[in-house]
Amino acid sequence: MSYDQAGQVEALFEVLANDSRLRLLHEVARREEVCVSDLAAALEMKPQAVSNQLARLQDKGIVASRRQGNNAYYRIVDNCVLILLERGLCLVEETDRRAGTAPPPSTPK
Repeated sequence: MSYDQAGQVEALFEVLANDSRLRLLHEVARREEVCVSDLAAALEMKPQAVSNQLARLQDKGIVASRRQGNNAYYRIVDNCVLILLERGLCLVEETDRRAGTAPPPSTPK
């Protein structure tokens, strides 16, 4: 990895190192495309706060938006982010499992 690449990865991780942005990304990934007001309701955030966080993600090319009337809809445009989210959750769950702090697996209904 070159110094330039390391700096780019660091800048990416700085944007992702925010619980609100990670929760937003997870919710967008679950729905494929979602409007700001629905994200705000789902995450119990103000629409302006959601828009501000999504702008940071859009600046990095992680999400894209489209307008429809008064609504802005967002979607993830970089599949690598989905993989990164999945791996991050996997690491957390695996660490919890090894430490014995993982919740019991849910039983299928």
